[in-house]
Amino acid sequence: MGLSLLIAVAFYFAFTRNFDPLAEQLLKKENFTLKTEWQILEDRIHHSFAELNNLVEKDDKNYRVILDTAPLSPEIREGGVGGSEKFNVDEIKNFPMLIYDYTMLEKLKHKLDVEVQSYQELNEMLNEKIHMWASRPAIQPINNKQLDQLHMSYGSRMHPLFKVIMDHNGLDFSASKGTPVYATGDGKVTMAYFSASYGNVIYIDHGHGYETRYAHLSKFAVKPGDKINRGHIIGYVGSSGNSVSSHLHYEVLFENQHVNPINFFQRDLSNKEYERLIEIGSTQNTALD
Repeated sequence: MGLSLLIAVAFYFAFTRNFDPLAEQLLKKENFTLKTEWQILEDRIHHSFAELNNLVEKDDKNYRVILDTAPLSPEIREGGVGGSEKFNVDEIKNFPMLIYDYTMLEKLKHKLDVEVQSYQELNEMLNEKIHMWASRPAIQPINNKQLDQLHMSYGSRMHPLFKVIMDHNGLDFSASKGTPVYATGDGKVTMAYFSASYGNVIYIDHGHGYETRYAHLSKFAVKPGDKINRGHIIGYVGSSGNSVSSHLHYEVLFENQHVNPINFFQRDLSNKEYERLIEIGSTQNTALD
């Protein structure tokens, strides 16, 4: 018995000297698991920063360039970021890794909040641009596939009826009576009436400062108040008002000032077609009204 007791005591001291208590082993295992999870969390934080920085790069150097707006300033992106001041520093001063990671998470959260707001702003700007692009006059008001119906008569010219020099604030398109006339952009019909000079004329407000006018029509296909889209038939070619032959007189105004409609047809034509349109139109510079 004494020998057994001696051996048991020897084993006990050997075990306690070479092996940690069970509770301590469990704590060490838990500590190792927590460190592993912490490392995974740090990796995720760094990966999230890389992904977010990629979005910021696209925001500032791609999307905002396309939408013709300035990138967000560093002050906006970095302003208001908190740090370890939210902690009781005395309680965690021996855990710098905890302070660092918390600060990184705060910066990530702030940067993400700013980027979410930025993308919401970009979405609003994009919708506005889409509306503006759809509204802006961008096509020829009649079907002119052969490119031979345009008369480049914008500016001062001899009036064919009054035989005096007068301003001609639009372009003329020769076409047979009844040829469909198309709205050149989305908008709202503000006027559709008979004018002594314009004959049957339609005014369309496209918003964003743009207005178009279509004169000498034979009849209307819309009425004031109608909302129309680009390509919508609004009337038919005629020779009403002060006109010498069947044709369409077409005007574009921006901020209530007349501009040459030829500047708006290139979006509807290839470069070669646009050059050909101007070349043919220049040989037909006689005003028809």
